[in-house]
Amino acid sequence: MPTTTVIQERVNAVDWENAAKQLSESGYAPIGAFLSPQVCHALVELFSQEKCFRSHVVMERYRFGKGDYKYFRYPLPESVESLRTATYPHLAKIANDWNSQLGNEAKPFPFDHQEFLARCHKAGQKQATPLLLHYEAGGYNCLHQDLYGDIAFPLQLVVMLGQQGRDWEGGEFVLVENVPRAQSRAEVITADQGHGIIFTTRYRPVKGSRGPYRVSLRHGVSRIRRGTRYTLGIIYHDAK
Repeated sequence: MPTTTVIQERVNAVDWENAAKQLSESGYAPIGAFLSPQVCHALVELFSQEKCFRSHVVMERYRFGKGDYKYFRYPLPESVESLRTATYPHLAKIANDWNSQLGNEAKPFPFDHQEFLARCHKAGQKQATPLLLHYEAGGYNCLHQDLYGDIAFPLQLVVMLGQQGRDWEGGEFVLVENVPRAQSRAEVITADQGHGIIFTTRYRPVKGSRGPYRVSLRHGVSRIRRGTRYTLGIIYHDAK
């Protein structure tokens, strides 16, 4: 069965209502297996093929952490394009609901991803943002947000391309929520090979006594103690 068809079927099988509830409650939602081990391996193999990528960032040079990542160039690999396109409409519904809760009068996100990308390109954001991340023992990623211009989609996706405990130890996915007038709250999350985690790009709405308010989140990766960790990051907006 074609990769695009398999991914679409797996995306359709997700309980998106429950995912929306988890995202609203905690800012992230573990999702089932999107990619097969074979597709995961194929993506890892691409990391050494420079022609597939537009940019290579060594984290230590910018004090981002220790490791490196590469942004794909267009056209994206079939599996990456399919996953980005198939998940987007479900997340756009959640994003529009969040904007409504926060009283954001910005133009609603369209349910077609190409239409949303056209909006990005009109604003000068034309560079592909899906990326592969690579860490060796001792590697980590500092807390950050993936914002590449004035237009930013409020949700994104990370998919594990290997298996924690087999391919690496440590290297958990970390989310830190900055609660106004309170201590920050951290979540440490793991997922199996091919499984995804949807999480907040910048902020999420939280119910308060005077109505919903914004709570900011940043994400990163804890230190890898052993082995090699590869992940796929899906960002839905493009970059300048």
